[in-house]
Amino acid sequence: MMIQLQAKGIEFGYSSSTILKDVSFEIGPSRLVTIVGPNGSGKSTLIKCIDRILSPEKGSILIDRREVTKMDRMEIARNLSYVPQSSARTFSSNVFDTVLMGRRPHIGWLSSSDDEEKVWEVLRLLGIEELAMSGFGELSGGQQQKVLIARALVQETKVMLLDEPTSNLDIWHQLDVMNIVRDLVKKRRMTALMALHDLNLASKYSDGIIMMKRGRIMAAGDPASVLTPENIEAIYNVEVAVRSQSEEPFIVPIRQIKSNGSRPSPNPRGRFFAHGKMRSRLPRSLSEIKEIRLS
Repeated sequence: MMIQLQAKGIEFGYSSSTILKDVSFEIGPSRLVTIVGPNGSGKSTLIKCIDRILSPEKGSILIDRREVTKMDRMEIARNLSYVPQSSARTFSSNVFDTVLMGRRPHIGWLSSSDDEEKVWEVLRLLGIEELAMSGFGELSGGQQQKVLIARALVQETKVMLLDEPTSNLDIWHQLDVMNIVRDLVKKRRMTALMALHDLNLASKYSDGIIMMKRGRIMAAGDPASVLTPENIEAIYNVEVAVRSQSEEPFIVPIRQIKSNGSRPSPNPRGRFFAHGKMRSRLPRSLSEIKEIRLS
């Protein structure tokens, strides 16, 4: 089995709190895997640890079985691209030059006609070539998100990380961005790992789901096995109905679950899944978590 992205026992925290606890998984090529979980569960922190924006205290990240810590910054950028939230980055340059920045790991600061042609190819692919000379700050949120995806694509990496790529987008642009990402993952045999809040978007577009709470992986597998009423209730403290929509789970929220005004702990009788296999409890060791393969 080919593994393109692997995490082994990742732990991270700040002085006052632990954010990630013994996080491990394996993902193969041509796979779009989404991390879901409540606010503060560690989704964005995990994405940033993989990209080395943050440095894990323990554990390792491997791309094609090579440790990221043994790569310099430019080598990481040739293997791993990162798409931040649309509101997280601004650029003073125009769209063409913003996307051209993605070629820097391959060319340094001097671009060639071949590099510029790669930029035009990606702009055409995403349908934004007419925006090439527009200022990045002049664009709508949906247009900016496409530019950030274009910048990641011209890096020509094996792995792409996306942090809330649909935040602040209307429903049309949410679907447009998700369709683009899914199609490119398949065409380029990329591995994409994405943090997302919308469970129905995650269900519709993902090959695999990683469900987190309080810094731990609580469930992992295909959408149908992870997005169950029991799991969602245990993780989000929300009662839901899960219906089938074109063979994909469709989640309908019913009500919040409150206990004495505080958020209850996960139901110990809830069913947790790893790669489609039911667990009666959380994984407690790295040897248990190793079975989380989304390839």
